[in-house]
Amino acid sequence: MTGRRSSTRNRIVPRSRIRTAAVLLSAAMVAGCGLVPGGDAKGVGKPPVTVMTWAPEKTGATNMPGVPAMARAYARWVNAHGGIGGRTLKVLTCNDHNDSVAAARCARSAVQHDVVAVVGSYSQHSNAFLPPLESAGIPYIGGYGATEAEFTSPLSYPVNGGQAALLAGNGRQLSEDCARTVLIRPDSIAGDQLAPLLNSGLALRDRPAAVDVLAADDATDYADQARRALDTASRAPQGEGCVAAVLGERTNTFFDSFRRLREDYPSVHTATVLGSVDQTVVDRTGGPESPYEGAYVTSWYPASGDARWAPMKRAINEQAFGDNRIDPADAGVQTTWIAYEVLRRVIESLGDEAVTSRAVRTALDDDLKVTTGGLTPPLRWGYDHMSAVGDYPRLVNARVSFQKVVSGRLKATGKSSVDVTGTLAGLS
Repeated sequence: MTGRRSSTRNRIVPRSRIRTAAVLLSAAMVAGCGLVPGGDAKGVGKPPVTVMTWAPEKTGATNMPGVPAMARAYARWVNAHGGIGGRTLKVLTCNDHNDSVAAARCARSAVQHDVVAVVGSYSQHSNAFLPPLESAGIPYIGGYGATEAEFTSPLSYPVNGGQAALLAGNGRQLSEDCARTVLIRPDSIAGDQLAPLLNSGLALRDRPAAVDVLAADDATDYADQARRALDTASRAPQGEGCVAAVLGERTNTFFDSFRRLREDYPSVHTATVLGSVDQTVVDRTGGPESPYEGAYVTSWYPASGDARWAPMKRAINEQAFGDNRIDPADAGVQTTWIAYEVLRRVIESLGDEAVTSRAVRTALDDDLKVTTGGLTPPLRWGYDHMSAVGDYPRLVNARVSFQKVVSGRLKATGKSSVDVTGTLAGLS
């Protein structure tokens, strides 16, 4: 220490260096928040549109790496074709770590970065992420529907019926053949909602409520739960016992335990829902020899081989070929695609109007009719189109598809989707 003042005290710093430092500081802040920006378009004249997508990755329970990966691929794809209405789409992503603190942090980051919407995300912690979004007026478009709050918040714009529609639909599907049903579901707050929903579908044919078997959603073996399920379901009269497993990523772990035990019991039917199984899982576990063979599956959307998914598959092939995180048959990937298509149509409807969170909300609240190429019915979130299901007022799409695994392929069991609004209304 000399006590001498720096000779640079009055030095003039060039503006170019100031701008460079600002850019570097901004990038460091984004990296510090765990955010990853998407690709930019070239030659686009209007101000860019910034949104965020989040999902859990690299955790011991449910992981959805395809959700943020699809969001970034969508940005690259749309920007490569001129953006949306001449605007660059910028996507920030965040890892919610299956943790309420991290989910709230992602939401605060969305507010800090002044995003116009959170799009196509997955989180089980709506009580943590919705309040910051609501305070800032940021819409939540096309979340996965993992929690009930996504169907009550006035700033939530769901594109499917969430777990509510899937479970009610699965119960309705199983009511055809099941005299007794056992439900294997997570021992969690989100899991607590599943049994009443499944039972609402079973009740349509006066079937008894499902036997509720709880399971840790990060277990590596489910032999105890599989044994209990088989003990109960196999005692159903005339072989009409059913075992429905809804454990997300861990559903495959359950069915692995189930397969090792089922030969010691009379035959029972099996079932699950989209998000717990898809065509890739069936293929990976043996196709026609898979433990899912013959399983009843309830889905929000058409089967992955349906021609209506062709635009999504073209975008993936163009911008994410070889990215094994993005599976076109994955429910999270599919929902993210649909959510971003909703965003695109909203932005296009604004014309030359500034794209802000308020403008996006206003367009959606003013009853903009959004079509998704037949992947969903036309979607509208205006007051006149709110749901008749008292506990789920934002459930504007309660249609599900009944499918079954036949010869290793998920195949629709009917020609059209089924509306389960009336089934869910019975819960209110």
